Amino acid sequence: MGYIEDLRNVVGHQPLILVGTAVAVLNNEGEILLQKRRDGAWGVPGGFMELGESTEEAGRREVLEETGLEIGKLDLVGVYSGKQHHVKLPNGDEFYPVTVAYVSRDIKGGVLRVDGVESTEAKFFQVNELPEGLNPFIKNLLRQFVGKV
Repeated sequence: MGYIEDLRNVVGHQPLILVGTAVAVLNNEGEILLQKRRDGAWGVPGGFMELGESTEEAGRREVLEETGLEIGKLDLVGVYSGKQHHVKLPNGDEFYPVTVAYVSRDIKGGVLRVDGVESTEAKFFQVNELPEGLNPFIKNLLRQFVGKV
């Protein structure tokens, strides 16, 4: 079990504050890596921190787990939080995320693939040719990511 599951065993469905990352990965052609999640929404790789991790470590781990790519240097885009980001999951769990967003142009290795658990597809897109079904939060972040390129 992970940290969040352990917390849920104690607090049930009560709202939590959870810290996570979102990472825009850009290749040498300036294309952005997006992944299609099981719910059909496209977004950038990311997820929640585990105990003892930095946000940078969590971002690199999530990119590797979800896409098979190993990344290096991360540049901070921004930190996003607040009641407008509140999430209530179908199982009743609630949380307020604090999302630390990064952009990386430093692909160090790996082979692009999906984990089949969180992601069903992953590929690079031209920033002016993004797929339908883009997560609205990610759509807003992409405007900022692209500005950091």
